[in-house]
Amino acid sequence: MPPLTLGHQHLRGVTVVAVDGEMDATNRADFENYLRGVRRDSPERLVFDLSGVPFMDSSGLHVLLSCATDCIKRGGAVRLAGVQPLPARLFEITGVVAHIPVHTSVDDAIAAALTSAGPSL
Repeated sequence: MPPLTLGHQHLRGVTVVAVDGEMDATNRADFENYLRGVRRDSPERLVFDLSGVPFMDSSGLHVLLSCATDCIKRGGAVRLAGVQPLPARLFEITGVVAHIPVHTSVDDAIAAALTSAGPSL
């Protein structure tokens, strides 16, 4: 399994977190620690670029949901972009798509994050 690669970009009004690799129990702590270092204190808008994630298990899903819940409680918004088929199926089965909007492109997700606070969890 290729290692998880994480990157981010703070843009005006939104932070884009790019994830590349499989998200599972072996790298959950790395993902959580990375997000703690990237996130800001104020209400934030986050876009997760998941176009490089071919597989995600419940561990990765848990990290995303925890982050989204915290952001939304603070008045922020979370969007997912570029979701591949296996993670998309996980989001569908678990009902995540009803609470965290999914967009085909990062640009669409950024635009949506900037115009709306998003749904509550």
